[in-house]
Amino acid sequence: MKNFITVGTRLAVAGLFAMAAAAPVQAAECAFRQNAPDQHTVVRGDTLWDISGKFLEHPWCWPQVWGMNRDEIANPHWIYPGQIVYFDRKNGRLSLNRPGSGDPSDGLPTIRLSPQVRNEGMGADAIPAIPPGAIEPFLTTPLIIDDKQLDSAPRIAAHEDGHVFLGKGDKVYVRGALDGASSFQVFRPGTPLRDPDTGRVVAWEAVYLGSLALQTAARPGVDVHTFTVSSSTQEMGVGDRLVAAPPTPLRNYVPHAPLRPVKARVLGIYSGVTYAGQNQVISVNRGALDGLDVGAVLRLYHFGEIIPDPGGSKGIMGVGKSMIKLPDEQVGSLFIFRVFKNVSYGLIMQTTQPVQVGDVAASPE
Repeated sequence: MKNFITVGTRLAVAGLFAMAAAAPVQAAECAFRQNAPDQHTVVRGDTLWDISGKFLEHPWCWPQVWGMNRDEIANPHWIYPGQIVYFDRKNGRLSLNRPGSGDPSDGLPTIRLSPQVRNEGMGADAIPAIPPGAIEPFLTTPLIIDDKQLDSAPRIAAHEDGHVFLGKGDKVYVRGALDGASSFQVFRPGTPLRDPDTGRVVAWEAVYLGSLALQTAARPGVDVHTFTVSSSTQEMGVGDRLVAAPPTPLRNYVPHAPLRPVKARVLGIYSGVTYAGQNQVISVNRGALDGLDVGAVLRLYHFGEIIPDPGGSKGIMGVGKSMIKLPDEQVGSLFIFRVFKNVSYGLIMQTTQPVQVGDVAASPE
């Protein structure tokens, strides 16, 4: 299952490594709000995105205005309730030190808040980068499977006699290559995801059924591997497919522009609704092969329709009217938190209008 790409360390590290050390002053697109406060006292329920939004025109710029270098990005600031975030106007930075307090760096952040300098267990109180509850269910269970994976995925070939409904601890027999994995998720192909640009199916949003653990790999002369059911959320049975369980997801999300310019289209809205709003999850038709990684931020636009030009000339051979393309209108921002080969999941961070299938998600200008 080499094509099954999640929020594993490889993608995250690649994205973080590509971010250079912050410049002394933030880039023009990372401007501070005109009405930015002088300080903010952190409270429970805050996120780094929310806090940064009080100071910045674009909240995703917070790593730059914190002056985070490459090493610090790999282990971002931990900020806790009760601490005060100061706006150092002179240096154009955010800081945990009061500007002009006599710090030798003249207000630049020198306190290194990290797990190494905190008592074990205090990390649970740290302020997250984005709302964790909104994406937690999507980190390990919903799956996106491409056609090649679907054709080659191991499948449940049989189960113990008399077990109509499989539950925890039941034995099942699986046929197919395991590629060295021992823990698997069980899925059933669900909604096809069609590329709005081409109309072809680029992947399947699979239905998660539960998990299996390998007990005995197939021996010579035996065609199947023996598994037991570790968990079950829906009925599973013969014919259902397996995919290797993803690695423990990375949760130190650091927002940043994509590694290279990306223009994507919205493929689907999770749970099958027509429109999506803030804190809802959508999928887009770009993934790791297109330069997206965990933490990439895209701007959302309503796709500008192509309509007949009411005042235009006739088309070819006098038939039909000439067409005009309306501009894409910006409506919000998208935070990529799980990346597959050609498709990614993103969380809508804010939006002024509902997002729908076919809308555009593009790199910040």
